[in-house]
Amino acid sequence: MPYPAELDRFTEKLNKKENSELYVMEEKLAVSAGVFDGELAHDDIRKESIQVYTGPGLSGEKVPNYFLTVPAEMPWRLRIKLFAQADAVFVTYETPGDRVEAADINNLQASIMATQAEIDRYKGKGSVDGGSFSRGS
Repeated sequence: MPYPAELDRFTEKLNKKENSELYVMEEKLAVSAGVFDGELAHDDIRKESIQVYTGPGLSGEKVPNYFLTVPAEMPWRLRIKLFAQADAVFVTYETPGDRVEAADINNLQASIMATQAEIDRYKGKGSVDGGSFSRGS
């Protein structure tokens, strides 16, 4: 559900590294009913570098049961489906950095527009007095 029902969340993008250097990333993924199915946060992930554990920093139990797919329309993205009897798992991988996609910009614009619409809605029902809000009569 988008703003204002809940806050919009954005993944911080990684600049491309020079000279074939890589970032080492660790993502915490919430597992529901023993399954996680979704995209990893960053782009151009080296598939062979992926490791999944039930604890941070390659701790806990190793999770060997996962599948990787690449969306045809965005071959730089990576989707993971995994099975684990844990509330969360930690996926570690290497990436040279992210790509900025039109969808990234469109999501930001939609978030800004929703925020502006909510402020305008509130101004119509109350008043804004230098940064704090108070309800009008």
